[in-house]
Amino acid sequence: MLIPDNSFITATPEEGRELAMKMARLVIKATQPDDAVRSKLRDVYANDAMALLQAGQTVAVEFATIAAANNYWRK
Repeated sequence: MLIPDNSFITATPEEGRELAMKMARLVIKATQPDDAVRSKLRDVYANDAMALLQAGQTVAVEFATIAAANNYWRK
């Protein structure tokens, strides 16, 4: 399941950020389902500044989607 609990709705922005990070990890796992290959690649991207920036961008896009679904946590 790529959307945990089948919902983007969260109680707080912090929970939304955590959901965005989880979703980004799930996308990577779905794209490369082999645990051994992902483990080998971690050292490569962990030492590549552009890869780390792209990971951050992926989380930011997921968070924007979640924030919009939560109507930016109406007050």
